[in-house]
Amino acid sequence: MKHLSTIGRFLFALPFGMMGLNHFIMYNYYVGMVSSFIPGGGFTVIITGMALIAACIAIISKKFIRIACLLLALLLLVFISTIHIPGLFVPSSANMALIELLKDTSLLGGSLLIAGMYKEDEVG
Repeated sequence: MKHLSTIGRFLFALPFGMMGLNHFIMYNYYVGMVSSFIPGGGFTVIITGMALIAACIAIISKKFIRIACLLLALLLLVFISTIHIPGLFVPSSANMALIELLKDTSLLGGSLLIAGMYKEDEVG
């Protein structure tokens, strides 16, 4: 069972690392997407990318995993409330916003689950 939870932890963390890298690789896309309603524009995109990569590293390495997952849950809640819920009211993107809302809600739940499983002094 320990191997299954290790594999699950890696599979949960890796997409966050890829999404974080995308914030740097596809910087112009993200800046164009958030510049209309989120303050900070490019700065916010870079900080978010770094936060996603840091969460990925923390979850994989099991260092500060509890705080990383709690902060990741908070970040996902911000995404849900500032991007996905308002997107539901834009007819041209409502379907995609619903899919993204459900995905991020599921990831938020997984993040809280992992945070609940680990204590800060637990390593290995």
